Amino acid sequence: MNERTLLTLKLHRMQLPREVLVGRGTLELVSDTCKKLGFSKTAFVVAGEKTLEIAGRRVIDSLERAGMKVGDMLVSAPTLWNVRAVEMKIKKRKPQLVLGIGGGAKIDVAKLSSARCGIPYFSIPTTASHDGIASPLASIKGLTKPFSVMAQSPMAIIADTDVIMKSSQRLIASGCGDVVAKVTAVRDWRLAHKVKGEYYGAYAASLALMSAKLVMENADLIKPNDEEGLRVLLEALISCGVAMAIAGSSRPGSGAEHMFSHALDSISPNCALHGEQCGVGTILMAYLHGLDWRRIRDKLKSLGAPTTAKELGAKPDDIVQALVRAHEVRPERYTILQKKMLDENSARKLAETTEVI
Repeated sequence: MNERTLLTLKLHRMQLPREVLVGRGTLELVSDTCKKLGFSKTAFVVAGEKTLEIAGRRVIDSLERAGMKVGDMLVSAPTLWNVRAVEMKIKKRKPQLVLGIGGGAKIDVAKLSSARCGIPYFSIPTTASHDGIASPLASIKGLTKPFSVMAQSPMAIIADTDVIMKSSQRLIASGCGDVVAKVTAVRDWRLAHKVKGEYYGAYAASLALMSAKLVMENADLIKPNDEEGLRVLLEALISCGVAMAIAGSSRPGSGAEHMFSHALDSISPNCALHGEQCGVGTILMAYLHGLDWRRIRDKLKSLGAPTTAKELGAKPDDIVQALVRAHEVRPERYTILQKKMLDENSARKLAETTEVI
């Protein structure tokens, strides 16, 4: 093994879920899973007002029937203020376990607050809108970085398809967009390995790409009230999270398409859902990589995901500016945007050629 190879093989920790339960009625297994993993005394639930009603109360009742003392806190957004507020509650109550119940926002708050307190957490999604349900990364507003930060992987993931089947088509399509984004994320990772000698994990990359392939191949199945299709999406989202845990970074799941989304967030806050923006970003970056961007666009359309600025609710100029600024989001992360370096004219041409604007 030569010196160059040794430099690229940097140590990273793989922290993987110990239990993954996907299927109908899995909420009823929360207390049994806690007991199996050694948690039988205390727990703390992080949920939202709606997700408490959808699933949270059932989880709390189940844990209390099993003899556990359970505290809870409702959060409305994935902000640093909420993370700190939950941390204070955790430090006061000293639970054995934190459970995040909801969509990406509630799970991300539970994930980061529990990690900062050195306590394990369970991920209990009520939607399948993005891969945060399984990844070790959290996207929190108010941090110095406009992108996801490392937190911890869930010790268990309990995804009840009875609950998730009630999600809107828009949330499901957003989850699909986040999975399809792995096509260009992995290509960027490979490019960074080739140009910069960055560590590249073939297994993690393959797992992420396989997840994207499965979602695109099963586009006709993935819709509300279809358990088979939603299981495909959930398993793909979980696999993407595991891929990032194996890689020790977000590389297999986040590339230039995510940087485009983060840039768009700063230009037009709350423009669209994370996965929706990443899907459109994937179309744009696929073109720059010389991939079949039309096939990606058509698959996203069939999944009900946005493929244009208008469908995102964004102005054409916002798309152009997001493309120009995207490389500044993570200047240390080499992607196709560092190679191409778009100016306003080339960014507009790209968006027009791919019919995003």
